[in-house]
Amino acid sequence: MKVGHTTQQKLVLEQDFQLPVALQAVSEVSVDGGKVRLRGKPKAGCHWRDYKTVRLQGIYYGAFFDDNQSLVDYVNSQRLVNPLVCLGDGHDGVWNLVREFGKSENFERWEILDWYHLKENLYKIGGSLKRLKAAESFLWQGRIAIQLTKLI
Repeated sequence: MKVGHTTQQKLVLEQDFQLPVALQAVSEVSVDGGKVRLRGKPKAGCHWRDYKTVRLQGIYYGAFFDDNQSLVDYVNSQRLVNPLVCLGDGHDGVWNLVREFGKSENFERWEILDWYHLKENLYKIGGSLKRLKAAESFLWQGRIAIQLTKLI
């Protein structure tokens, strides 16, 4: 059975999506974002809008459309562990949100760059393929100090 796009849109708009509440204290948060193209009336053009997603403990998911403050409020409404491990792609928009997690001044966040973007930035450094593969291997094993001394 085929369902037209206007019917799908109507069904989505009628839904009341509730954000999940973590049943346990949250020690890990992943944040990502992107853009989505919204088409208007024919010949009126389209608009690009931002969205952000968050994953708590690898179980609970939330998505926010043009509403960064709601994402921050949602994360801060959870019981957060100190330190909070935060995984992101390195984009300033993601890290700016992560910095708002945790309410107290002495709340600690461990900001970790995801593996894909870590490798992407590693290969921007350049060098021989052998050297880059060795660096990738050290980083995968968590031997960061060794790798930093080799880069300096």
